[in-house]
Amino acid sequence: MSILSAQNVSVIFNNGEAAEVEAIRNISFELAPGETLAIVGPSGCGKSTLFNVIAGLIKPTNGNIQVEGKNVDSAAGHVGYMLQKDLLLPWRSVLDNILLGIEIRGKVTKIDKDRVLDLIRRYGLKGFENAKPSQLSGGMRQRVAFMRTLAINPSVILLDEPFSALDFQTRLILQAEVMAVIREHGKSIVLVTHDIGEAITMADRIIVLTNRPAEVKSMHTISLSIEERNPIKVRSSEKFNYYFERIWSDLGIHISGATD
Repeated sequence: MSILSAQNVSVIFNNGEAAEVEAIRNISFELAPGETLAIVGPSGCGKSTLFNVIAGLIKPTNGNIQVEGKNVDSAAGHVGYMLQKDLLLPWRSVLDNILLGIEIRGKVTKIDKDRVLDLIRRYGLKGFENAKPSQLSGGMRQRVAFMRTLAINPSVILLDEPFSALDFQTRLILQAEVMAVIREHGKSIVLVTHDIGEAITMADRIIVLTNRPAEVKSMHTISLSIEERNPIKVRSSEKFNYYFERIWSDLGIHISGATD
């Protein structure tokens, strides 16, 4: 049984003044428990719109999203999301930023605080519990943002290009760390990214979208062992090149000035 299901999801924007803009059209897919699904597509195709629909932030014009059998707009607490920007509150400490989601939902208990302190210790930020965001590197801030998402224990975690603002080395390190956390906690993930390599490294399946209005053009099952998931080593493997070329071809990207 799927943990998340999208059925014939379409979104049409109409501000009442301009012509209608169809952002996504009849998108359907399933997310299995413990699976990581990546969504890639051309720039401006509607990936962020789809992300917002899955997160329950935008209501689809047609179709629906269900999480554990409930419509996403009535599945409060079942979906957590992490955006491109960490959005940490500058006046709160690392600990208090991670506790924010729990705090919004109700009183923070000692059990909650102990669990978050354990997350901080296990994921490399011990000693920074009381530090402010301005005292952290970009990679550390993203770790805090991910732990904040994980702390509310959602059934599905949505990642919207969470590493795009980081340098290449830090991005690879965090990809490996997040993958380890996902495996340990058995979380189901939807990753929206423009980085084909990131999608291949992290995902069990990849959906390729068309230009706007976005439709599902193809779906690829990525067959890599845990050992092969090393974000550095995988990029030199034949399997990586095979998947990369297929997805690149599906995206229909043409480089200006390239020769045959």
